[in-house]
Amino acid sequence: RELLERLAGTGYKPDDYKYIDLYKEYEQMRRKGEKVTYCVAFLSARHGVSERKVYEILGRFKKECTFHAV
Repeated sequence: RELLERLAGTGYKPDDYKYIDLYKEYEQMRRKGEKVTYCVAFLSARHGVSERKVYEILGRFKKECTFHAV
């Protein structure tokens, strides 16, 4: 239970593990110079999720863990 409470405190959602590859692809695309809008549209089609969901995932994965949450 304590582990789940800590994960929830960091903003982790149980389905997040599904999107690790999506985020890795996003980072690679950005390093290559692709624009965010293009990355989101591409990843949305590739992973079968809405563009809004991709933005949500990116926002959540970009956040750093806070000291208090860990």
